[in-house]
Amino acid sequence: MTTEAVRTYPDTRKVGTRTITLRYMDAGDKPAMLAFARALPEHDLLFLRRDITQEPAVDSWLRDIEAGLITTVLAISDGEIVGYGTIHRNDLRWSAHVAELRVMVAESMRGKGLGRILTQEAFAIALASGIEKIEARMTLDQKGAISTFEGLGFRPEALLRDQVKDREGNKHDMLILTHEVARFESAMHAYGVAEAFGA
Repeated sequence: MTTEAVRTYPDTRKVGTRTITLRYMDAGDKPAMLAFARALPEHDLLFLRRDITQEPAVDSWLRDIEAGLITTVLAISDGEIVGYGTIHRNDLRWSAHVAELRVMVAESMRGKGLGRILTQEAFAIALASGIEKIEARMTLDQKGAISTFEGLGFRPEALLRDQVKDREGNKHDMLILTHEVARFESAMHAYGVAEAFGA
């Protein structure tokens, strides 16, 4: 099954008082992604595997999209990126069944349900790609994000002490949450993605 079989973009949603368009990220989104990333609080960047405030990192991201290792869904409002959900597949044969889920939302759009929407979209893409297990990483003090992911069925699997360091030299613990897709898939087929998440 392809991702297109599950999700057809662009797709328009109402989030709070704003109209959001969901679509796949492509090479033309580089300037807008840099602007989005550079407006984020630095702490939000600590769990990412690359510094997306830098052009080379976004170039690498786009190359991985082109190679089929990453699928990214953007949330666009008034011509600006206000969030994204990404599924990053592993290119190693022995862990190709595992993917990492990353979701980021602009400060102005938090607490409105956009993170949940992006997580659901990325999850559907992972299902269509044959992923069996999804992991998400965040610092332990990102209470809101942890609560959102746990509400979607993710469970803590590992805690990495002092895993990341901010610019002031402060160390932060990294929490890894996982979701076993097999437990979710039957509900998704029976009810649809949103309903399977309890939406």
